[in-house]
Amino acid sequence: MQVGAIYSHLNGEEYMMVHHSDLWKEVEGVIGQVDAHSCKTKMSREKTMQGRMLFSPEDMNRAFDHGFNNAGWKERRNTFWVTSDEKILRTIYNHSPDEQKTAIENAGHEPIMSYNQTDFLKERVAVEVQFGKYAFVAHDLFVKHLSFYISDIIDVGIEILPMKVLEREMSSGVPYYERDLLNIIRQGRGVPAVPLALIGVIP
Repeated sequence: MQVGAIYSHLNGEEYMMVHHSDLWKEVEGVIGQVDAHSCKTKMSREKTMQGRMLFSPEDMNRAFDHGFNNAGWKERRNTFWVTSDEKILRTIYNHSPDEQKTAIENAGHEPIMSYNQTDFLKERVAVEVQFGKYAFVAHDLFVKHLSFYISDIIDVGIEILPMKVLEREMSSGVPYYERDLLNIIRQGRGVPAVPLALIGVIP
């Protein structure tokens, strides 16, 4: 695969090039090592594409997993505690998990453990590879990357998406770069409040 387009939100790409140029090259290298055409293994059963061979999200994800894992990128979970009381949540978000749980219990509420997980993390940079359903991208951008940034675990997030030219040869419901670029831009310059690099990939 190769990079077809990049959008830098809140100087995400510039941050990578200045502070983590080695990791930026690593991300580009992983993308370049993925053989997209070897992942064209899915026989479509959809009426509009009956019998066509499509790119398999599972195969592409496995290829990216292999590339990033070999380069030392690891999955990371950020655990936290929640409850139904809005006032408590507003006061404890930036506290440690143990402090969150204690504060909820002391207020007489049930603490509920939850977490956000990111695909790959290395040196305070998070990467999400999204070939699943289009709704997952918003969760990555506005929940995962933002949560890790606010929790001071990352300095920048990277989102890797298929561009339309690739999405056309995949099952329906898959995200594509051009649509999610608009989704970010129309929120305004400061939303989400985390530096991001949106990368569109093509075969």
